[in-house]
Amino acid sequence: MRPAGSRTAGQYLRQRLRGDRRTLIRVLVWTGVESLPAFAAGHAVALAVDRGFLAGAPLVGVGWLALLAAVSAVGAFGARGALLSTAAVVEPLRDALVTRTVEATLRHALTGGRMEQDRSGVARLTRQVEIVREAAGSLLAVVCRFAFSFVGVCVGTLTLEPTAALLVFAPVAVGVGCYLVSLRGVVRAEMRSTLATESLAHEAWRLAAGLRDITAYGLEESALLRFDDVAKENARAEIALARLTALRTLALGMGGWVPLVLVLLWARWGAQGMSAGTVLGVLTYLAQNLRPAVQTLVQGVGTTGIRLFVTLGRLLDDLGPRPDGAGPAPTPAVPASASSTRAGNGAAGVEVVLESVSFSYPGGANDILSGIDLRVASGEHLAVVGPSGIGKSTLASLVAGTHGPTRGRVLLDGVDLTSLTPARQGALRAYLPQEAYVFTGTLRENLGYLADGPADDRRMDRAVTEFGLADLVSTTGGYDGLVDPGALSAGQRQLIALARAYLSPARLIVLDEATCHMDPVTESRAEEAMRERPGTLVVIAHRMSSARTADRVMVLDGGAPRIGSHHRMLAESDLYRDLVGLWSAKSATP
Repeated sequence: MRPAGSRTAGQYLRQRLRGDRRTLIRVLVWTGVESLPAFAAGHAVALAVDRGFLAGAPLVGVGWLALLAAVSAVGAFGARGALLSTAAVVEPLRDALVTRTVEATLRHALTGGRMEQDRSGVARLTRQVEIVREAAGSLLAVVCRFAFSFVGVCVGTLTLEPTAALLVFAPVAVGVGCYLVSLRGVVRAEMRSTLATESLAHEAWRLAAGLRDITAYGLEESALLRFDDVAKENARAEIALARLTALRTLALGMGGWVPLVLVLLWARWGAQGMSAGTVLGVLTYLAQNLRPAVQTLVQGVGTTGIRLFVTLGRLLDDLGPRPDGAGPAPTPAVPASASSTRAGNGAAGVEVVLESVSFSYPGGANDILSGIDLRVASGEHLAVVGPSGIGKSTLASLVAGTHGPTRGRVLLDGVDLTSLTPARQGALRAYLPQEAYVFTGTLRENLGYLADGPADDRRMDRAVTEFGLADLVSTTGGYDGLVDPGALSAGQRQLIALARAYLSPARLIVLDEATCHMDPVTESRAEEAMRERPGTLVVIAHRMSSARTADRVMVLDGGAPRIGSHHRMLAESDLYRDLVGLWSAKSATP
């Protein structure tokens, strides 16, 4: 089946050409005039040789060649007319695509698109429009010239020597026909190659942009493995395309060289009474006109034509909805609630399930976590407590998906976390480690970094109020003021990161001591804001207030974890009581 993009491009081109038939007819007429030398060349050479030079009348031979030169001048005039007529067909196509590009971009901007994305989209789409304009004009010219050249050669050869015409027509029809039939597969391979190249470029950009976080969380190996998979897919696509394009050589051989060889063999052993001028005339048709026409057609259709259909198909997909059956490539199954786009903090929570999860670092002798079974209900607030080094941060990274379990599974709404792409994971959860990430840029950009679309001032005002960031907003000169991460305290950076997660569409928030640099009052206010935000909340507790206000507490003590309410853990866990006493003593210390 033909790729959806190429099918859409073909339909669009046919519609445009049918709408301007008069201009298309002018292209054909002028191309016919341009192709007159292709018809006259063989006859002129044959008559110049037979009736001129071999007959002892060199002036007659020169006269026929001069007539061919005059016909060539007429052909050059026709080439000028064909070029202008082709431009009259192509330029309206370009104008129509530019208009659609501008309309789509404005529509995207008016419905909440990011202006940065809109600007890059305009640059990308207008570049594609120029590719379509150039490729469409070139392909139209190539196809028309080949058609007239082929007809001229066949008619000229037929009038010179009927038998030779069959030797010309048959291999050309077979070679070109087989190549044209194979074009569907070539277009599919070209589309696959284009998408694979785009994926490779995107993955390289994503890795370059996230090097700091990849290094911080020790994800170098998994990042390299993912990039290796994308690179291998790109290589497979290029190899498949190269194999299919090898058909171009076969078509050139069949259509360009086989007729020449057959005519020479037939002139040597099969022709009876065929004059030298006739032989030279037929060879002129083949060498000077047919073979270059076949070569131009095969290369033009195989390169320019495929480029046209692939680029136009991608362009039309970007400018409007895909036709039926042309949806994006399938992705791992996710819950219906997780696949929809939600604004701000009105999303429901995610059910988190750990099934016999164990984790150990490569080369580690013992598991950091072993056989953990856990179910966090959608919308629940779970606090995780335990002594330092017991595996609390490791548990947070497993729930967030930054590490994969050595054994067992982590499920979000029943879907294995490892089967979700990074983009899907990012849409489901936000993970805040101890050291908050704040980049040089505007405060608006920092707060809206994880937002699903631009966060308006009203929502940002609410986040600023919830997390006590009014002084910082004033200091930076408003939301569009620049933020210097080095000038911020660790606590201010954590507040910005919390407000960023608060404004995100994530339905699961994982806080790994993300308030450890705040004073108790600020921490209490920040955690209260996160608790009131709809969604599931998993907190690696830094102070006792995090555990007291949680729906349930999970106590890690090196054995089987204990899970229950704050009061239940006070009654059942010696470690929890000790931690409560330790935290209470710290809080009471002036």
